[in-house]
Amino acid sequence: MAAELTARDLIAAHRPTLDQALEAIRTRAYWSPHPEHPKAYGENGSLDMAAGKAAFDALLGTRLDLGQPGTDDWVDGEVSPYGIELGVTYPHADIDALLPAMKAGQKAWRDAGAEIRAVVCLEILKRISDRTHEFAHAVMHTSGQAFMMAFQAGGPHAQDRGLEAVAYAYVEQVRTPDTAEWTKPQGKRDPLALTKQFTPVPRGIGLVIGCNTFPTWNGYPGLFASLATGNAVLVKPHPRAVLPLALTVQVARDVLSETGFDPNLVALTAERPGEGIAKTLATRPEIRIIDYTGSTEFGDWLEANARQAQVYTEKAGVNSVLVESAGDYKGMLSNLAFSLSLYSGQMCTTPQNLLIPRDGIRTDEGPKTFDEVVSDIARSVDGLLGDDARANALLGAIVNPDVKARLEAAAGLGEVALASREIANPEFPGAVVRTPVVVKLDGAKPDDEAAYMSECFGPVSFAVAVDSAAGAVELLRRTIREKGAMTVGAYTTDEEVEQAVQEVCLEEAAQLSLNLVGGVYVNQTAAFSDFHGSGGNPAANSALCDGAFVANRFRVVEVRREA
Repeated sequence: MAAELTARDLIAAHRPTLDQALEAIRTRAYWSPHPEHPKAYGENGSLDMAAGKAAFDALLGTRLDLGQPGTDDWVDGEVSPYGIELGVTYPHADIDALLPAMKAGQKAWRDAGAEIRAVVCLEILKRISDRTHEFAHAVMHTSGQAFMMAFQAGGPHAQDRGLEAVAYAYVEQVRTPDTAEWTKPQGKRDPLALTKQFTPVPRGIGLVIGCNTFPTWNGYPGLFASLATGNAVLVKPHPRAVLPLALTVQVARDVLSETGFDPNLVALTAERPGEGIAKTLATRPEIRIIDYTGSTEFGDWLEANARQAQVYTEKAGVNSVLVESAGDYKGMLSNLAFSLSLYSGQMCTTPQNLLIPRDGIRTDEGPKTFDEVVSDIARSVDGLLGDDARANALLGAIVNPDVKARLEAAAGLGEVALASREIANPEFPGAVVRTPVVVKLDGAKPDDEAAYMSECFGPVSFAVAVDSAAGAVELLRRTIREKGAMTVGAYTTDEEVEQAVQEVCLEEAAQLSLNLVGGVYVNQTAAFSDFHGSGGNPAANSALCDGAFVANRFRVVEVRREA
């Protein structure tokens, strides 16, 4: 590897981190090499808060030229949910020119082997980490996340997920040895002897179709899983969230070039307004892997039509929390209020349906009626968001007009237990900020069922009255089976109810959180330990991250020779 960074340099710098990641996914214990606190940055070449903001500001109104082949136009159009026009211009690709250029570098990348690919990926992640403050502003102003969430989820947590994917990719590739000596006894005759060579080979070009809400957190697992297994990667960002992934591609291309590989192994294709190039790309014969996060409709289309590719989707689901009883009622209320409010409910893991027995629940404060439980949840959300400064820091901004429209329509679906209110953001007057709405529905009414059995993405929750705990468990089962769920929560002090909920989640393959009352929330997952999605229900056909997420991105080819 004749380049600025040699294989020896990369292994010395990053092999210890890779080994720690391998240990973390084995033990599932807490570990992260990426600091969560903004003040941890500013040394050893990383950008501090002021430098990161200055770097972001310097990008506004500029052309981000990635030096890619086949650029036939330049596109822009991103407007921050906070009301700022970004004005960054990106390359539009002639796919017939770009895809062959991407394939050209795959042989050298394949031949480099699993370890070199892994440490090159870790160098990319290291340079992204050094620019976490810059990336945080890019994520904030494309997704509408509040700054601290954009910093953590769009920075260290996304980087953790990328590293996790690299670790799984490495494990699966080295499971088979590079070579083997094979000898079969033949009795009195000479034994049969072969030398066997095993090489992981990439499927082809991977396509990452980015999402608006979590461009890096949802984009990095597929990007790094494909790259680490030897595939070139084409990144097609969401039109409203191009900048974070464009910067990622820029860093990746720089590192690949400096390490002696073809920078065209990673490329960006931005689209003109209304162009809709994802369908065209997804069915190209060169595209052999697709990673997608977004609507069920398009996810189903990809699974049905991109037949030449291995397709990994995270789609929509209806997440439920069953509330049967509470050993720490105040803790439950506080935990639920935060879960319903974080990022204005614009997370695929946010609870939507609160399944509560119509006869009420038992708590450590005595029995509570259905109406009391719902009113107390509403008061907890109100209390959490009562201060506008704190509310802005938790809610962020509504990411697009469709979310705002769903929020406004939800109030007409039933009795409103908590009305949404508008909050002004003094720093960004153009931001659309709304508190959550909570609507009461009856689980026995068909008209109400049409509402709570559909995903209502955004700050909308339904308090659904059910006849009994057993009825709640069966409604939970049906919801997961028919609509899918990224997360399930339950509050109960009854061992039988807990076992019943757990059995439903095991049978329907849904990730379950029980009796959360502290600083961990049902809509948060930790890399190296938690699985995001399961791949076993309609919400997603894969999990972030496990062996199945990486193993089919490459195949092993064997060459046998007489020994």
